[in-house]
Amino acid sequence: MPKMKSSSGAAKRFKKTAKGYKHRQSHRSHILTKKSTKRKRQLRAMQDVAKSDVSLIRRLLGD
Repeated sequence: MPKMKSSSGAAKRFKKTAKGYKHRQSHRSHILTKKSTKRKRQLRAMQDVAKSDVSLIRRLLGD
């Protein structure tokens, strides 16, 4: 049986950590002028993937 291919799009978007997976937050790529500095600063951080989505991410990454 051939090896499972990981989804290249998912591989770019999700990082595996000791506790689970992390992803970058949305609303940070354009139209930043109307967003407050506090909001932009808080969107900088990586966020944990929800527990309900972990099984899907694992399948996409081939883990």
